[in-house]
Amino acid sequence: MSQSLFERLGGTEGIIAIVDDAVDAHMKNPHVSARFVPYLDTPEKLALVKQHSVEFFSEGSGGPAKYSGKDMVNAHKGMNISRDEYTHVVDDVMITLVNHKIDEVTQKDVLFILWSLKEMIIGQ
Repeated sequence: MSQSLFERLGGTEGIIAIVDDAVDAHMKNPHVSARFVPYLDTPEKLALVKQHSVEFFSEGSGGPAKYSGKDMVNAHKGMNISRDEYTHVVDDVMITLVNHKIDEVTQKDVLFILWSLKEMIIGQ
């Protein structure tokens, strides 16, 4: 039997590490850092964003966690995220997956999921 996406991402611990590193990459990415760096002043909000991201990826990849955040449209409502910003965020995630030595098939699966969400996030 083949492994689930959750298992291929390293389970809960792997997803936590990927989310931590992806958020760090967003903070260093000049195209999206203005959206993420302010979270450094509100560590409780940063922790919640990371928690929701971990839950989202865990549940969506077949893991045991249940996502407790808002739906994608309402979670991004009023943020007016541009297509360019979304692309940079996806690029950061993909680079993070490479850095975590996640195989190419799994990278493509994650890219498919992220790309399927774009219309629920861009321009909301």
